[in-house]
Amino acid sequence: MRSGAAERTDAADGTGDSPAGDGVPRPAGPAPDGVSRAAGAVSGRFLARATLLSAALSMAAAVLGLGRDQTLAHLFGAGAETDAFLVAWTVPEMASTLLIEDGMAFVLVPAFSLALARRGRGPLGPDPVRALVAASLPRLCLALAGAAALLVLGAPLLVAVLAPGLSDASLAVACTRLTGTCVLSFGLAGYCSAALRAHRSYLAPGAIYIAYNAVIIATMFVLAARWGVRAAALGVALGGCAMALALAPSLWRRLARRPGEADEAGVPEAPGGDRDGVRAFAPALVCAVLLFAVGRQSQVLIERYFASGLPAGAISHLNYAQKIAQLPMSLAMMVCVVTFPVVARAVADGDVRRARDRVERDLVLMACLVLFGTSVVVACAPAIVQLLFQRGAFTAGDTAATAAVMRVYALGLLGHTLVGALVRSYFSTGRTSWYPPAVMAVGVVATIALSAWAVGPWGARGIAAANAAGITLTALLLLFGLGPQSVPVRVPRVAGALARPVGATLGATPAGLFGAGLADAPAVSAAAGFACASAVFVALAWLLDVAGVRSLLLPVPHSVRSPLTRKLRHGR
Repeated sequence: MRSGAAERTDAADGTGDSPAGDGVPRPAGPAPDGVSRAAGAVSGRFLARATLLSAALSMAAAVLGLGRDQTLAHLFGAGAETDAFLVAWTVPEMASTLLIEDGMAFVLVPAFSLALARRGRGPLGPDPVRALVAASLPRLCLALAGAAALLVLGAPLLVAVLAPGLSDASLAVACTRLTGTCVLSFGLAGYCSAALRAHRSYLAPGAIYIAYNAVIIATMFVLAARWGVRAAALGVALGGCAMALALAPSLWRRLARRPGEADEAGVPEAPGGDRDGVRAFAPALVCAVLLFAVGRQSQVLIERYFASGLPAGAISHLNYAQKIAQLPMSLAMMVCVVTFPVVARAVADGDVRRARDRVERDLVLMACLVLFGTSVVVACAPAIVQLLFQRGAFTAGDTAATAAVMRVYALGLLGHTLVGALVRSYFSTGRTSWYPPAVMAVGVVATIALSAWAVGPWGARGIAAANAAGITLTALLLLFGLGPQSVPVRVPRVAGALARPVGATLGATPAGLFGAGLADAPAVSAAAGFACASAVFVALAWLLDVAGVRSLLLPVPHSVRSPLTRKLRHGR
């Protein structure tokens, strides 16, 4: 029998409920296509628990992120000083995408999944996981340290390129020199996070942004009076160190295990698959991943560039609007954050059908989540911004400008979510594919052209519209470009399934607008808009059978009624 402490530890780490006591619930019955049940498959219950854990941690981090933005708005408003910091904030935004969320994960999760698969086949030589770390981590540290030093030294040039029309360039340079140090800390955090997720450990990776935002908030409150907005930049530097320190002990414990032990999920590996663990670190693959990640994040650079020529505060309005509007996307992305290691492991096993089914389910579920959030954001934008930010130096005019931009941003949320999900289908195979960076480049060019055309007549809203159009174009190209070089998703089937939540959103958004207009108080307005949008979205989701909701919910009344019936019969 296991101790209560051990059970609590497994539950906190996203594992548990394994008959073998190894941390993962196993599916019952034989696996399809002759694949052993122990061949790296995990049950839906495990994935659901891991997703809920990651979503809970993500929401906690998002709440702290809003607290960070509220603190920034309260202390410094939405003017020239905040604009200067947000130019420097471009560095951690780029670094988080390249080194934690996308770039590093796309390379390292398949690499560690392949190494774990080789480890599970038995002691055929040196431990492949430790060999992978020894071959990659020292070189990565040197490259990251060099990149951080270049950013610190080249801060004046970087600011001049990012925001040539900025009113206070010297303050932006000072902030950039502080935020530039995060390249090293974010890179180490991203390395540890990818390795832990490949081991199917989700607690520590999911908690890093909680530590990050908490450190930034504390630093701003302590040093704002003395350092001004530079306190926020110092908080970024210290928060990056906190992320790396939070992950390192968890990864060390896993690397210290004996080579013959099972992985974090306790799932041994069946024979088959590629034994060349170095393939995932092919220079061409790394270049393709980095080009895609840079292209995706460059939309922020495009926004800052065009907004720097607008009146003071435009960059801040874009930033606050984006932070709020992307909350539904961040929640939806937790699905593929959890399942990406599962897909990569299935590909390493040679089980393409399992990988395909997983990706198709994820795409529809994520679209459903983000589209519901889109309807709420569009309906309740003014009330949400007023409720969250309108205090201190953040005025009613800032609220109106931010809400208008936020509604436009929301139009691209589905595109952003699909791009984040679809690109994993290309890179989970561990093979080089130049198609994702190529179509991302097409989207970037479209964003630049549309921004240049729209910024004059529509200002910040025109920039947000260009962002939405460019990323939606990229999502469509990624979806219809799926083929032999990726997980072979059935595109017509997925496209048809995606049309259903779009229809539910088109009905829910007017209902939310109606509800939000029933009250003037921001809290009441937001609650009424949310309630009306939710009611209509759920009703239409049931009517259209979005994501198979009928098959999920129809057994619920029976499962509730059966125990009650048994109890009543027993009473007679």
